[in-house]
Amino acid sequence: VIATGETHSVREFLELAAKYADVDVSTRVHIDEKYFRPAEVDLLLGDPTKAKRELGWKPKVGFEELVRMMVDADMELAAREKRARG
Repeated sequence: VIATGETHSVREFLELAAKYADVDVSTRVHIDEKYFRPAEVDLLLGDPTKAKRELGWKPKVGFEELVRMMVDADMELAAREKRARG
């Protein structure tokens, strides 16, 4: 995995994935602060500069497309499992 220089929250990922899957998660997801890690950093952001400079690398898939690809793959897997069960 190589960083893209972008940062996205878990909430942003969840909302986008739910939108693509046509699922309303607003009443299903609850945040409990007791699970927050006290030493957690506020921002994690990878720097792809070296990979770009030395390898000529650049991202081919953006965040939204990646989320869509992940949702599509999970939906296809769920459909195959359902068919296999009869």
